[in-house]
Amino acid sequence: MNAIVVAMSNETAPAKRHVHVACAIIERDGLVLSARRKASSNLPLKWEFPGGKLEPGEELEECLRRELIEEMEVEIAVGRPLTPATHSYPNLTVTLYPFVCSITAGEIVLHEHSAITWLPPATMHELDWAEADFPIIAEYQQTVLTQSAYW
Repeated sequence: MNAIVVAMSNETAPAKRHVHVACAIIERDGLVLSARRKASSNLPLKWEFPGGKLEPGEELEECLRRELIEEMEVEIAVGRPLTPATHSYPNLTVTLYPFVCSITAGEIVLHEHSAITWLPPATMHELDWAEADFPIIAEYQQTVLTQSAYW
């Protein structure tokens, strides 16, 4: 009789890193800002909402203001939050905390992205977005397009 031997190990797979990211849905004249990641970054050339990782002891809104100054040299007004979204990539899990924002000072200068575009909310799905942004896009579109139906 052939026996099947299964090797058991007390070792467990290393825990997947979990990052918390504040992101800005920046509105201007009925359009929304999207930023394309650099080719050399994780998720190369994917589109995303600008923002960045929360530092220890930092509030979400504070993080967002800091990141937009660092990444794009603009100051923002942080508005209403949307529902946080968590997504697991093969090497990490990310939770995004989205806020609808507007630029209050500065002209965009790119430091972390290769391009930006301003687009109508209804056409946001046409870009090649990072997967973690999908539920945020859906909620934002639903909110904006529902509101515009009443105007």
